[in-house]
Amino acid sequence: MPGTASLSWLEDAIPVATRFDDPYFSLKGGLEETRHVFLGGNDLPARLQDGFRIAELGFGTGLNLLTLALAWRRQDPEGTGLLHYTTFEAFPMAVEDMARALRHFPEAAAIAAPLLAAMSAGEARFRLPGIAVEIVHGDVRDTLPAWTGRADAWFLDGFSPAKNPEMWGETLMAEVAHHTAKGGTFATYTAAGHVRRALAGAGFEVSRLPGFAGKRHMSAGVLR
Repeated sequence: MPGTASLSWLEDAIPVATRFDDPYFSLKGGLEETRHVFLGGNDLPARLQDGFRIAELGFGTGLNLLTLALAWRRQDPEGTGLLHYTTFEAFPMAVEDMARALRHFPEAAAIAAPLLAAMSAGEARFRLPGIAVEIVHGDVRDTLPAWTGRADAWFLDGFSPAKNPEMWGETLMAEVAHHTAKGGTFATYTAAGHVRRALAGAGFEVSRLPGFAGKRHMSAGVLR
């Protein structure tokens, strides 16, 4: 497993990846950003049901997973269904840094204990209530082609294409499409033209949507 992420902090609360000089979430509210971009962009939680499969590029603080868990708990209050969540991460965050970041979001922090315990134990496969989680460590250009699964929805949450272009290239976006179920979707905060073209070239019908907190645009799409 690669070494942990190297961080600096903004306002003592927002982690910034020094390797990419990019914050892990919006300075204007990471939890609401996840709800707007990754849940809303994939038409979730409306599409969630037992067996639904989510995949993610860039696990980071785990905030996207916890935000999904909150939505799923409201959608399935009896806890009868199971989602499957696979996330690809090259530079995992140290558990103490993850806990520090999540304290900024009390709603997410309140359900973070099982996640933090799994991370402390070095587990790559674990359960949250109603969600089976797998963290795939390593360079996603190697690990995604080797993955045998397919997702019904993708959270494309790598660092900015301008800061981390390797995570947004045509070859990798084609792999995302290859590992998407027919009618599956993606959502991402970026509206960079070359990313949208790569996803369209891979077979997605791509839409440009209003972004979060004053950001003009984001992108979402469905595999036809």
